[in-house]
Amino acid sequence: MKYGLQIPPSGALDFLSLGALVHRLDPGIIPFRKATECKIHVSGGEYNCAANLADCFGLKTGIATAMVDYPIGDLIAERVRAMGVRPFYKRFKHNGVNGPNMATVYSDQGFGVRPPVVFYNRSNEAAALLKPGDFDWKSIFAEGVRWFHSGGIFASLSETTGEVIIEAMQAAKAAGAVTSFDLNYRAKLWGIWGGQEKAVSVIDRIVRHVDVLVGNEEDLQLGLGIPGPEVTAKSKLDPSVFIAMIADVVKKYPNVKIVATTLREVHSTNHHSWSAVAWINGETFQAPTAELPIYDRVGGGDGFASGFFYGLLTGEEPLEAVKLGWAHGALLTTFPGDTTMATLEQVRSFAKGGSARIQR
Repeated sequence: MKYGLQIPPSGALDFLSLGALVHRLDPGIIPFRKATECKIHVSGGEYNCAANLADCFGLKTGIATAMVDYPIGDLIAERVRAMGVRPFYKRFKHNGVNGPNMATVYSDQGFGVRPPVVFYNRSNEAAALLKPGDFDWKSIFAEGVRWFHSGGIFASLSETTGEVIIEAMQAAKAAGAVTSFDLNYRAKLWGIWGGQEKAVSVIDRIVRHVDVLVGNEEDLQLGLGIPGPEVTAKSKLDPSVFIAMIADVVKKYPNVKIVATTLREVHSTNHHSWSAVAWINGETFQAPTAELPIYDRVGGGDGFASGFFYGLLTGEEPLEAVKLGWAHGALLTTFPGDTTMATLEQVRSFAKGGSARIQR
């Protein structure tokens, strides 16, 4: 039982995620108030991991999500196919006026001293309408699923999405799959219908079914309601606060065997110091620190989670799994968009110190 997990050796799917698909409008370095054109990136905090694991790492992955039958849905579905992800859609009809809709995320890239600006239009979002019973989990997991993943962004969308996650987690555990959850606490999203108090109550019920947790010390405090320790971090790259909180996390959730996060010191929009750390079944492992020139920071955290999950799914040693996640997350920030354009060869090379300036 490596890492304290019982990972199934095979299955029809190596990885299945549950979450919302969105399209992100990106005007590059131009602020939206001056923009004349945008690129469209297909994304979703939970989907990104499935897309990355399929496209870069060659795993068999799927996404359970909402899909609307209208041109924006067609665009998104085409990108899902292109990334090699198998869809399990609950379909909705668009009424031609106000939805249901596929959510829109707006995010310029910022530049230098000007940070990126992110805002949403998730009005009448189809994914927020998902409820227990919308997916035949028993049938899906009967095919064989090694790893099931969801996250706090999807949980935050409505009163019913957290219940869908719990239903899926229970089915995953019954089928023998490993389960993971990325806390991804977003105050704007939770603030629409209950704020932090509601977030803690929903996420608490989810995490009781989780083996692998992804989130930094702020996520642990705001998403799980765990107080911060009497430790002061020297910098954003100092994992001491994160590590000091692990004891409280596993005391509250003894089912959790792994907790991991990225460490990022932002010097400017286009220059970050980058590392990662994971607590794996009682031991702590930290990646080196790299000085990264950033092209587009969106998706870097999901890039880390993807590479880290790949390392665990393929039986790598714990430190190597952390470094694979760290390397892939770093590479992802060099591409436009939220999902990977990296190759496995590039990831392994960077993990070994093959490029960029790395401080050992």
